[in-house]
Amino acid sequence: MQDPHTLSEFSPSIVKALGYYVYRLIDPRNGETFYVGKGIGNRVFAHVNGSLAMDESDGEDEISEKLTRIREIRNSGLAVIHIIHRHGMDESTAFEVEAALIDVLPGLANDQGGHASNERGPMHPFQIQQKFEAPEFDVMGNELIVSVNRLGTARTPYDAARFAWRLDRKKAERAKVVLATEHGIVIGVFVADQWLPAVPENFPGFNSMPTRWGFVGHEAPQEVVQHYLRKKLPQVYKRERGAANPIRYTY
Repeated sequence: MQDPHTLSEFSPSIVKALGYYVYRLIDPRNGETFYVGKGIGNRVFAHVNGSLAMDESDGEDEISEKLTRIREIRNSGLAVIHIIHRHGMDESTAFEVEAALIDVLPGLANDQGGHASNERGPMHPFQIQQKFEAPEFDVMGNELIVSVNRLGTARTPYDAARFAWRLDRKKAERAKVVLATEHGIVIGVFVADQWLPAVPENFPGFNSMPTRWGFVGHEAPQEVVQHYLRKKLPQVYKRERGAANPIRYTY
């Protein structure tokens, strides 16, 4: 009988039968789900297989939290547990199942929330009211917008907004204000005084993410805050279906 830990791909007949599916990667050391994804074919195995390939290359200076966890599991002599959470779906349904799992499971290595989490993810009734009744803010053309949906509950709006992003530093420096948004509503308005590499030397108490950027700054003047705070992101700047980038510029 085949050892389930050695299975690294599905046969063509299984791939055809599965259709789109949503899967979880589980750490066998503590039973914790650390990644949720959707896919077809052998996507579920790609993360572990990819991490093995990366071990054989030199000069890799960016290792994601997900791949770091996979390597730690393998180095402990264990194997990542793969779970197909739901299968036999079309792509649209798989997007929704993936998003719901990402929204409800804490501590995932996923960089961003799932599809439409910004629009239809978990909300307090007050947030629902704001989503449908808050006015849109007037765009001045100098805003950098960051979605902090998955960070806002664990950090202050300032800390959630300032750390840590994949972006063009020179382009970010052109912004006069940084807007932190949660479910499309502005929850913080800040001025970035300086953009710095996202490492502990610049951001004590934060994890090192040397390929990303964060800013040191302050809350915007009160009249500027009042222009944006608790107002809705204009439709044109909302993330498109399937988009993962939490950064938007209005310039």
